[in-house]
Amino acid sequence: MINFASICSHPPIIIPTIGNSADLKKASETIEAMDSLAEKFKESNTKTILVISPHGPLDFNQFTIIDSPILLGHFYNFGDLKTELIFKNDLEKIDLIEKSCLLKDIPLKKIKEKELDHGTLVPLYFLSKKVPGVKIIPIGYSGLSNREHFEFGKSIKKSLKNERIAVIASGDLSHRLTPNAPAGYSPKGKEFDQKIIGFLRKKKVKEIINMDSKLIEEAGECGYRSILILLGILDNTDWEPEILSYQAPFGVGYLTANFKLNELLH
Repeated sequence: MINFASICSHPPIIIPTIGNSADLKKASETIEAMDSLAEKFKESNTKTILVISPHGPLDFNQFTIIDSPILLGHFYNFGDLKTELIFKNDLEKIDLIEKSCLLKDIPLKKIKEKELDHGTLVPLYFLSKKVPGVKIIPIGYSGLSNREHFEFGKSIKKSLKNERIAVIASGDLSHRLTPNAPAGYSPKGKEFDQKIIGFLRKKKVKEIINMDSKLIEEAGECGYRSILILLGILDNTDWEPEILSYQAPFGVGYLTANFKLNELLH
């Protein structure tokens, strides 16, 4: 059973030991939204977080799941030599996901990797502070079709129907919103971000799945397929979107969203 679901951006610059005071002020809306999301996670009373990240080990032809018992993370590459995070993996739930994917003929590759990527770590930095000892399940998306990502999410949901689970779709929206953006500027970046947020607000799942591939590519995003998997996990669940923040202080779209979850639909 899904008890908590969210979309989180993952800029390391929102970590207080990484961003300087000016940068933290510029990204304050995102930081406040993450703090709010952490409180909502605490209230969900959930002890396992499944994190879908675009920056972990990826395979073009299959989805990935890290099954190392102990998972470690740090921000050394971003100048923070002190912050270190350690988590236990939820291996029992990984076995359930693997069995479900086998039944549905969904390609899934298990990977032995101890070190977590920043797409996983940044959201966990905020959420795990509120729930010490939380277990995690690190998931990576693939180069498969949009529909296959959605179906992968549905398979995860089916495999964990009797388990309490939280889900984070980690990813930034367009990286091309301003002339000084990391991937350069494209007017399609703003269009993509507006469409994603608009479709989420109106719960237009089919429209998200069927978004124009050229628009997605031109936007230079890294969160779209994470969102597809999340929406598959939420399929046949009564949910209401809660956009906590959206800002782009550095030319990259940072979306933080919570999903209010009600009883399963029949």
